[in-house]
Amino acid sequence: MAEEPQKKEETKDSIVDKIQQLGQTNIPQMEQSNIHCLTIIGQIEGHIQLPPQNKTTKYEHIIPQIVALEQNPKIEGVLLLLNTVGGDVEAGLALSEMIASLSKPTVSLVLGGGHSIGVPIAVSSDYSFIAPSATMTIHPVRLTGLVIGVPQTFEYLDKMQERVVNFVIDHSNISEEKFKELMLSKGNLTRDIGTNVVGNDAVSYGLIDEVGGVGEAIRKLNELIEEYRGNKNGEILQ
Repeated sequence: MAEEPQKKEETKDSIVDKIQQLGQTNIPQMEQSNIHCLTIIGQIEGHIQLPPQNKTTKYEHIIPQIVALEQNPKIEGVLLLLNTVGGDVEAGLALSEMIASLSKPTVSLVLGGGHSIGVPIAVSSDYSFIAPSATMTIHPVRLTGLVIGVPQTFEYLDKMQERVVNFVIDHSNISEEKFKELMLSKGNLTRDIGTNVVGNDAVSYGLIDEVGGVGEAIRKLNELIEEYRGNKNGEILQ
């Protein structure tokens, strides 16, 4: 009899927790999915911890997830959702390289914004989508903190920028000339150089594959998963 009030209390606590976390009492239930949703939101945090009021994606949290996705046989595809202002260049490139090297199908969807170092992350997937109202800001690499005014500093910046440019052109259909033109454009951004590219323009430049939303992204991912299964079953083992 003593267990009954305890169970009721636990149920009550669970309902309160759901309301606090999700704003609703019930969450949609479904069977174990073969698709994993990976979110890149807020600012990408690298080696320096950002203030607690900043909404961040910590790369040390995402990297183990990507390794687990590759190892988990139940996961057959990855849906990457982006709404990021950018952040640490090397952390962003590390995530991009890991996503690009996954053996399983990946589809990315830019919602809201995929700015700065979010651009290479968006194009790192096998197929990319962007919402019609979403934007991507393309601009040169910047340094924060102490900058020493010597030629080596500028060479370092230039090499870092080349790494970003090379990754983007290798994983999208945009030409190097066009990407650099957008990156160094004047008058597009207030008090800055670069370009703010909206949904349809990102596709016309060859940066993103298609304009679409969640439905289109999942449909494409399921197509890629079917191809992946076919290739897997058709392997010749020795």
